[in-house]
Amino acid sequence: MLKKMLSQPICIKGVGLHTGQEVTLHILPAEEGFGIKFRRTDIKDAELISADVNHVVTTKRGTTLKVNNASVATVEHLLSALFSLGIEDALIELDGGEIPILDGSAKPFLDAIEKSGLLESESNKDPLVFERPFTYLDEETGSEYFVTPSDKMQLACILEFENPLVPSQYAELEDISHFKDQIAPCRTFVFLSDIENLFDQGLIKGGSIDNAIVIVDNEMSEEKKASLSIKINKPNIRATKQGILNTVDLQFNNEPARHKILDMVGDFSLLGRTIKGKIIAKRPGHTSNVKFIKALKSFYQETRKTRGIPKYDHTVPTFMDMEKIQSLLPHRYPFLMVDKVVELKDNLIVAIKNVTINESFFLGHFPGNPVFPGVLQMEAMAQAGGILALTIMDQGRGEKWDTYFLKMENVKFKSKVVPGDTLILKLELLEPIRRGIVHMQGTAYVGTKVVSEGELTAQILKRQ
Repeated sequence: MLKKMLSQPICIKGVGLHTGQEVTLHILPAEEGFGIKFRRTDIKDAELISADVNHVVTTKRGTTLKVNNASVATVEHLLSALFSLGIEDALIELDGGEIPILDGSAKPFLDAIEKSGLLESESNKDPLVFERPFTYLDEETGSEYFVTPSDKMQLACILEFENPLVPSQYAELEDISHFKDQIAPCRTFVFLSDIENLFDQGLIKGGSIDNAIVIVDNEMSEEKKASLSIKINKPNIRATKQGILNTVDLQFNNEPARHKILDMVGDFSLLGRTIKGKIIAKRPGHTSNVKFIKALKSFYQETRKTRGIPKYDHTVPTFMDMEKIQSLLPHRYPFLMVDKVVELKDNLIVAIKNVTINESFFLGHFPGNPVFPGVLQMEAMAQAGGILALTIMDQGRGEKWDTYFLKMENVKFKSKVVPGDTLILKLELLEPIRRGIVHMQGTAYVGTKVVSEGELTAQILKRQ
């Protein structure tokens, strides 16, 4: 499936649900690989905020992203609209701290984006493919998630309430292409018993009967009716036969459960990629959604390490020899840690480092007990990843690029590497290269045994 790109800027104005502030939003086209980013125009020199799960700072009644002093709240409805349309690159500028609530659904965002016109990208979407089942339980909230293999992204929600007066609901999305008609129009909801507390906490200033379904879960006195009528600016409030505090019927009998799927799509988009798998969520919420996708990301990366363990056959012709490696990498003896490349694909490289006693560092690491330093295993993986990244960036143009380490995360050393071992280095891109930033999963093997691993992030710069 091809990605989509915006053809022109989009302007949307509205009020924030929790702040009650008027906000002007501009959704701007961005170059491929830019990602989804937010910019607060009301904060001087505010940093861009990537739509990334690692930037989530709170999930109280909505998902909030933050980088340093700039934050954006209630991002899930807009993100769900972008995600459902296949848009992975856009700059979102806003002059306030919260995305407008509009009618409480994703439909106004989706309609505005479609009306502006979309362009097809030249590249395909790169999904996370799940070949094994995965389960996650959030013990704090009681939310449960089940992932099973599927050839497309499918979502289901089981909504159970603690109040026996409110019946359970079920909803599902069989294909993301059905999002526009089946999920996007579904509005946010809140319980009547929560309304007073939310107003007291200052968390629901922009809500009205038109953009938030209020589920009646207890009896109301005339005094409470009068008080609430003033707060939500709606006279003569009453409960309908459908059990909601509203004069408008539900669009679907299970609209609250469908809205939970809307929130799931928005929160899951913070992975940065679509998912090939069926996800069934029981009692989902923003807090558990974020915990789940972090756990899902870790599980996916763990399965990638054990799936397709590289096999090194020295009788097979080398894909890239030392001469070619030296034409790409600036490293030279004694710091060139890649001897040859045996496999190179669009997002994967397998390289070899032969460990011999002639390495100078064995003189001190350690006398009488030579061990290949773990930090040099990371360096070897970084060099192999650099070959992959530089090959992608060069595309036969003959340009010179250099790769610089930015960070290493989740590094683990699992077994000793000693002279005589053949180190098999496997590097996979975790996401497309964007603006020169390369994010890779590195795994080093001796035979079929994992000896070290880590997430490596580097930056590619054209050589001056």
